[in-house]
Amino acid sequence: MGSRIIGTGKAVPATSLTNHDLERQLETSDEWIRSRTGIASRYLMRTGEALLDIADEASRRALDKAGIKAGELDAIVAGTVSSEYAFPSFACQVQRTLGVSTIPAFDVAAACSGFIFALAVADNAMRAGVWKKVLVIGADALSTMVDWSDRRTAVLFGDGAGAVVLVNEPGPRGVLETLLRSAGEAWDLLSLRATGIRASADSELRRDGADTLKMRGPELFKIAVKSMADITRQVVERAGVTLEEVRVIVPHQANIRILNAVADRLGIPYDKVFINLDRYGNTSAASVPIALDEAWEAGRFCDNDLVLLNACGGGLTWGASLLRW
Repeated sequence: MGSRIIGTGKAVPATSLTNHDLERQLETSDEWIRSRTGIASRYLMRTGEALLDIADEASRRALDKAGIKAGELDAIVAGTVSSEYAFPSFACQVQRTLGVSTIPAFDVAAACSGFIFALAVADNAMRAGVWKKVLVIGADALSTMVDWSDRRTAVLFGDGAGAVVLVNEPGPRGVLETLLRSAGEAWDLLSLRATGIRASADSELRRDGADTLKMRGPELFKIAVKSMADITRQVVERAGVTLEEVRVIVPHQANIRILNAVADRLGIPYDKVFINLDRYGNTSAASVPIALDEAWEAGRFCDNDLVLLNACGGGLTWGASLLRW
């Protein structure tokens, strides 16, 4: 007996910042950003906003769609690297806002792969019969941790949260296979020290340069493309299906060049890959659940369709999950 997603939800900050808006504070242009990343705008945290509030909103929307009350949950698992507290966990903070007591609530730190890793943890526990109803969250606000004078990274990231509700049920639908991988030797390709102040785009304060997000783009690009393509093939093969049978791939929304290169490597048409990167930017662990919610609402897949999720992030970490919706 496995797990099946029966509700999805998303939420983002109130402010959408376009590339033209960024031109006023960075030495960049709309053409430069679009041509290199595919991003046109992104939602950014402002002074006084809290990622916790956004995650709470996404969680409540997922619960509403699932027709489940928060008090029915057996666990909350959050994929994030953006909590304002070392402890308690971000999941425990969401637990408080939802008014749920005593159930386990904890975080999984796998950067942009965080939601896939959190989903795997929940699914495995549900297969073992430990939990029956679980809230899985992906939430990040990396825009508060970038160097706002560095156009190579500052233009990439948006903030937000996505959530899904999993239920334990028999039958052929649900999570079919999940594979997770890590390569700690490549940790320095994408990293962020756990120190420093939070500095939103409108803040007068700025993080020390040593404490901002560091990325070695060209090297990361090559590994991201290979790892996401390889693990996609592997998870499909393990499930005993073919890529042709998959209705839609919902990937981590990192960069349009990466997504197109993964599609080319897999030999699949671009329109089989759901993309909302242009409006959200890279929202890290939130990107897959936000995109999944939008793809479902847009009718990109129906009941019994095969949906594949994949991601690559700091760690390095990467993973893929195949669902029969």
